[in-house]
Amino acid sequence: MKFGPVKPIIFGVKKILTAVVLVFALGWVVSVRAADADKSRPSIPDEVGETWEYFQHMLQDWGDRFRDRLSGREAAESRPVISEMLSRRDELGLSQDQVKRLEQLRDNFQRQTIRSNADARIVELDIAALLTSPAVDLTKVEAKVREAEKLRADLRIARIKTLEQAKGVLTAEQRKKFYETAESRAPQAPTAQNPP
Repeated sequence: MKFGPVKPIIFGVKKILTAVVLVFALGWVVSVRAADADKSRPSIPDEVGETWEYFQHMLQDWGDRFRDRLSGREAAESRPVISEMLSRRDELGLSQDQVKRLEQLRDNFQRQTIRSNADARIVELDIAALLTSPAVDLTKVEAKVREAEKLRADLRIARIKTLEQAKGVLTAEQRKKFYETAESRAPQAPTAQNPP
């Protein structure tokens, strides 16, 4: 089995990581030279330092999410299973009632996802605002971080529940056929017997 798009992704990631390392190195060199040139004034204004810290935090978060995607956990969880069921309606022999119920489940979950993501973005804005004050109130920040993570967890649980409801719409035979063909279509990880 060939994985054509994997190499461009890896090379793209290498380019991005190289650029990030170069930016960090350049920032370090500039700050060291500025500190040597004038010891009496700070090398980086407070606002730039705070922005830099925020950038580092966002970059680390992006890296964690990217690593999760590459590891497969998030990729497996974010597959549009109900949409796949609907796109294979003829192959699975879905009735009109089953199609209607699956579409309803998918649409309701999409609405819930939009609301939850909007709420999470608002909470992230609140966190960013709390972190900009000179004296950060850790109690408030902690509460907001927990709120953001609860929204993510609630959405993840809602997705699992929705998928279980979708499985309940299918007959046992349709479920078996769907998951057997889904496994055969899923890309395999490279192994000694199955090199990239």
